[in-house]
Amino acid sequence: MTTRTDGPVDSLAPASLPLGAPSFAEPASTPAALLLLGRAQDLGSERGVECPGDLPSPSDPDLVARAHAARQALGSNAFVLGHHYQRDEVIDFADVMGDSFKLARDAANRPDAEYIVFCGVHFMAESADILTASHQQVVLPDLAAGCSMADMAAIAQVEECWDTLVEAGVAEDVIPVTYMNSSAAIKAFTGRHGGTVCTSSNARVALTWAFGRRPEGRGKILFLPDQHLGRNTAVSQMGFSLDDCVVYDPHKPMGGLTVQQLKDARMILWRGHCSVHGRFSADNVTSVRERVPGVQVLVHPECKHEVVSQADQVGSTEHIIRTIEAAPAGSSWAIGTELNLVRRLARTHPELNITYLDRTVCFCSTMNRIDLPHLVWTLESLAAGRSVNRIVVDPEVAHWARVGLDQMLALPGI
Repeated sequence: MTTRTDGPVDSLAPASLPLGAPSFAEPASTPAALLLLGRAQDLGSERGVECPGDLPSPSDPDLVARAHAARQALGSNAFVLGHHYQRDEVIDFADVMGDSFKLARDAANRPDAEYIVFCGVHFMAESADILTASHQQVVLPDLAAGCSMADMAAIAQVEECWDTLVEAGVAEDVIPVTYMNSSAAIKAFTGRHGGTVCTSSNARVALTWAFGRRPEGRGKILFLPDQHLGRNTAVSQMGFSLDDCVVYDPHKPMGGLTVQQLKDARMILWRGHCSVHGRFSADNVTSVRERVPGVQVLVHPECKHEVVSQADQVGSTEHIIRTIEAAPAGSSWAIGTELNLVRRLARTHPELNITYLDRTVCFCSTMNRIDLPHLVWTLESLAAGRSVNRIVVDPEVAHWARVGLDQMLALPGI
């Protein structure tokens, strides 16, 4: 197996991409920011910067036929998962499509499949490995498909944060809650410390449970790694104030906070964010309302608080999809989430006027590292009996991460 670090970078030229409904205008592209084929290096990026394997050329006219042939050869021995943010060329070969936790649970419900091919990012494949049986192999088509948010919270930093909370005399009041978009090591941290995992759909339920674990008025939550989801859930859904929230910066002594700030806080938010959803601004909301009469602004809770505060609806990826599916014909929507999904919704619902909230491109660059060449290489390798890019979580980490995940599954209403 060779490591490819040369070759062209996908330019994402809009003219080469399928358009959605006639009313959907493609945002302007920013090709220099993306390394979509995983055949170049960005040493400052997330986990994994090189793609192992001799990939087929992206210009190979037989790629689709090769993918179909390899998929047919694998049969029920492989189960292909496609995240909503994936390219259509990858989604076309997915057995199921969904968000990260749904896909991991789908994988766990297919014990007959030896190979789980996870077309998503690294933390998602880790969750699938934790939830699936020991005889199953979880495969990530490109090991460079990381997550900038997940990588903003390294386990050593989180352990140091906990030591800080102990020294400040507040740790006994703190319950850690981590978003699904975190590494297995961070999920294990929450499991070891009596906390839980949450998704964007059940964050309020998870926080309510966590606060209930401590005496009234004393409970605190260390929320990892997305500060925006934690803040939006606590303030917009649970009645807390912005003053109840502090941001812990792992790059500063004591997180950049005083002992008194830690004692006064109810929500200790990790300084992390989604590189996609963090781009949207309040100006985007103002601008789209000026451009599109009667538009409904629909955004993901990973967006900044000022965006969520001005939106008409806020919800998870699945909520966004359900909302658009139920929308009346002729209605106008500005959607603040990843562009592949918005484009797919626009194409699927030509009866709606769907607008992207930002006027510039906002793909998830690491998710998009998984393209058709990577998928073909993976499927052909597996069909030939070569196990590639397997994701294996350390057994001790997997045990405690499973404790955190099981606690989430035990929450009321889940």
